[in-house]
Amino acid sequence: MTTVRLEAVGFVYPDGTRALEGVDLRIGPGETVAIIGQNGSGKSTLVRQLDGLLRPTEGRVLHDDQDIAGIRVAALAATVGIVFQNPDRQIFAGKVRKEVEFGPRMLGRQGAELDAAVEAALAAVDLADAADTNPYDLGYTRRKLLTLASVLAMGTPVVVLDEPTTGQDARGVRRVEQVIADIASAGRTVIAISHDMRFVAETFGRVVVMGAGRILLDGAPAEVFAEANWPTLEATFVDPPYAARVGARLGLGSTPTESSVVTALARPSTGPG
Repeated sequence: MTTVRLEAVGFVYPDGTRALEGVDLRIGPGETVAIIGQNGSGKSTLVRQLDGLLRPTEGRVLHDDQDIAGIRVAALAATVGIVFQNPDRQIFAGKVRKEVEFGPRMLGRQGAELDAAVEAALAAVDLADAADTNPYDLGYTRRKLLTLASVLAMGTPVVVLDEPTTGQDARGVRRVEQVIADIASAGRTVIAISHDMRFVAETFGRVVVMGAGRILLDGAPAEVFAEANWPTLEATFVDPPYAARVGARLGLGSTPTESSVVTALARPSTGPG
């Protein structure tokens, strides 16, 4: 498995816009990491450094201890798989199965190994019954799951998800949560960009908060969403999950369990009246 590391990474777009400045970040095998922050805070620019789609203008990116500066994007795809926010920017094949086959085939898988990877990926996102369907006959929600399956089939040590719950109903969100748990349990890394704070708090072991191209906070959800950090979150237009606000009001911390909330609400009031 792979450790990814950014060392003093900065990035400036050709028009002069600075998107990253002095970013130091280490993510180890098996970690689940959510990256949050307002639009324009540098989240997407950061994750695109990991597979070489963008190259740092300052600093360096390493996979394990190897600087990836001289490695082609096609080779880096064997290590980092990215699921884009908009599935229609990623889908190109005429059938669902062909779409999912493409990535692992390009990595050299064939025969029974390829078939097994495709079948497992389709089953994971509940698309096995649509294997022979044209992807554009699927709704947006299922097309998004298809792009997830395409990356799952590649078996990359690192999986990056850009807004994975967009367009998903409650059942779809649970499916995405299960996929993330399964990837992590296999020792692989999941990194996700998300504006869904409930999903972030309930699914990820670590949260990185970005603002103006810098990392503002980095820690477990209970730490990051603690009341003391609300001013920092507000500065990058992030609202703490509702559970964090309830937990703070009831003295239960930022990630209260359902049972603890019920118990706290059932306590007799000690106030006046």
